[in-house]
Amino acid sequence: MSPPLNTPPAPGPHLLVVDDDSDMLRLLTIRLTAAGYRVSAVRSAEDALTQLSIERPQLVLSDVRLPGRDGLALFDDIRTQHPSLPVILLTAHGTIPDAVQATERGVFSYLTKPFDGKALLDKIAQALSLSALSQSSQPGSPPAWQDQIISRSSRMAEVLAEAHMVAQSDASVLLRGESGTGKELLARAIHQAGTRAKKPFIAVNCGAIPEALLESELFGHVRGAFTGAVSNHIGLFQTADGGTLLLDEIGDMPSALQVKLLRVLQERTVRPLGASQSTPVDVRIISATHRDLDQAMAEGQFRADLYYRLNVVTLTLPPLSERREDIALLANHFLVKLASKYNKRLSGFAPEALIALTTAAWPGNVRQLYNVVEQVCALSTTPLVPLTLVQRALRSPSVEVLSFAEAKQRFERDYLVGLLKLTDGNVADAAQLADRNRTEFYRLMQKHGLTPGLFKADHGA
Repeated sequence: MSPPLNTPPAPGPHLLVVDDDSDMLRLLTIRLTAAGYRVSAVRSAEDALTQLSIERPQLVLSDVRLPGRDGLALFDDIRTQHPSLPVILLTAHGTIPDAVQATERGVFSYLTKPFDGKALLDKIAQALSLSALSQSSQPGSPPAWQDQIISRSSRMAEVLAEAHMVAQSDASVLLRGESGTGKELLARAIHQAGTRAKKPFIAVNCGAIPEALLESELFGHVRGAFTGAVSNHIGLFQTADGGTLLLDEIGDMPSALQVKLLRVLQERTVRPLGASQSTPVDVRIISATHRDLDQAMAEGQFRADLYYRLNVVTLTLPPLSERREDIALLANHFLVKLASKYNKRLSGFAPEALIALTTAAWPGNVRQLYNVVEQVCALSTTPLVPLTLVQRALRSPSVEVLSFAEAKQRFERDYLVGLLKLTDGNVADAAQLADRNRTEFYRLMQKHGLTPGLFKADHGA
């Protein structure tokens, strides 16, 4: 193996340059070093792979024609080991078919010698700004407690620093932010960073469960507490004992339940529906909302005493439009994750597609980005996701992509809940409205964990 021609370390991004022409290699090294990059230069694909095993750069610039394994074969090896590492190919023998083949396989860009120096520097700068590998410039890996949060944004770094500090205490935390900004993910990170990490983390969406059902879900019930309560049910407070309970969309909690929640937080005990005794619970509370709770208090929709009990520390997640440096990072992360789900060999996004993603409005934030990436992943027929698919996904409403079975399951439960609410828990009437016999209707209710007593008009009175 020829020793790499390494320049002295510099603060700029690290590039690996591969060319068997010594003069060209020296010229590229001088030009890139002058532009502020740190360069490792090698003369063959084999040497490049060895260098990659020692230190991963942020970009690879390689000649196509190399002794032994050529530049495209080198790219395939790199893509296998480092799926997000951008590769730019250079060749004196370029043809249109070669360029098409290279870009379809996932090569970031392709330049023909003799190339314009400014064009090369522009391509490198574009690749580094859009690539998910930009996070490699930060030393070390993220700590384990935040390894599910994909970000290099300074705004997010500030939020995570505050989250780590508050995680060391048991103070209640209120997470604010638009829908889809990742409030549950941050709540899990706080749980993982604290002393309760080995205990349960339980999340409940207070706005997604009917009021009659939410009380039982939170506090539990005993057998015979109401019609249909055929066995004891442990509530989420007891399930989360010793750990953390996330009350998501707390701003949508009904007023009657706000009073009962406040009592639980004050007394640190839970009394299941129908029980005569209260049970002590040790739970750290994290709540989250996209609503303006100050306005909700002013309008009498949210209790001030509960607000101050929950809002010991407030953390606000920025919308995706205010952390655009994370968009390419997240999109590539989601693509790798979803490619296995759809059994696709996807190597990345075309440069124009990444630009479209990074400049989009994203009113639905990270959740919308995930849905867009899932849509293009499901529909892509080439390894490199093209601009046209991204444009199509951005134009269409960003809906969650569910399998038929998942969608049917969700519809079925919502349909049953709607009928039971309409009939105040009268199964005979609900079954008649559904055009099903009572036995079948009961079987469906049992399948989804629903009991008629939870929908009685006098429930909880």
